[in-house]
Amino acid sequence: MDLAFLILPMFAVVLAGWGLAATGILSARVGEGLSEYVFAVAVPALIIQTLAQPGDGTTVHVGYWIAYFGGCAIVWAMLAGLLGRRQRPEDQRDSRSAVIVGFASSQSNTVFFGVPIILAVYGDAGKVPLFLLLAVHLPIMMTAATVLIERGDGGSLGKRLLEVARRLARNPIVLALLIGGVLRLTHVTLGGVVATLVKAFGDTASTCALFSLGVSMHQYRLRDGLGAAAAISVGKLVLHPLFVWLIAFHVFDMPPAYAGVATLFAAMPVGINSYLLALRYRAGEAAVSSAVVLSTIVSIFTIAAWIKWLAVV
Repeated sequence: MDLAFLILPMFAVVLAGWGLAATGILSARVGEGLSEYVFAVAVPALIIQTLAQPGDGTTVHVGYWIAYFGGCAIVWAMLAGLLGRRQRPEDQRDSRSAVIVGFASSQSNTVFFGVPIILAVYGDAGKVPLFLLLAVHLPIMMTAATVLIERGDGGSLGKRLLEVARRLARNPIVLALLIGGVLRLTHVTLGGVVATLVKAFGDTASTCALFSLGVSMHQYRLRDGLGAAAAISVGKLVLHPLFVWLIAFHVFDMPPAYAGVATLFAAMPVGINSYLLALRYRAGEAAVSSAVVLSTIVSIFTIAAWIKWLAVV
């Protein structure tokens, strides 16, 4: 019952957003605007608020990073290899599709799904490991995908990486992580009106993120490529967190909250960045778009199962 009270209201918020968009009560512009607010204001405020608090003295073990990104690498290679075996080596579009399918199977929906759910499960103990992982997740994953795709295409890898770096430098979440990191290292805490304002924005992050996700999902459809979408969803919701859990809990020694956050972070559904990457390179769009919807629907059961399992172990 406790698990149901934790998970169901969150998915109800997503469903409410989807339902209001599907019935035409809310337009797509509302979802786009709310998503921009979450990405540019609410989540950055929550990050700064969290990182500006005094540290607990916990040292982040290198195993924390190895556990998460090791799991990413394994499932990425598995899914890319599975798709690659059915393709012609000389077909560059197929080569790009294999990379993007692997990327989708290991790219979590972090801002709109991971942040509210992980904070609800782990509370204050999960804030620092969550935002530390959030700080490096997108840069590492996007850089890896760009390198693999551009190398296969014979394109200008340096130019493409520079473009990624420029985009990250303007990313509100990356900027918030830098600001919060500086405040944490210099032991500066927020106070007065600034603290009140940052908290006011940060407190809206979870609900707005889930609601905007629901509104935005209305534009995605379960289209062609359902077989590949199902494989991506299994990789994302089952295999990715499984590999992370094995490494975090059975290979390295780290605080339980860190191991749990890494596992639950990996258990999130396919991130929308995967679909944007597919659109950018015009490869795997149908499969990834379907995987975004399918994995989000199925995740209501898989996330609940992972939370239950983490509570047992």
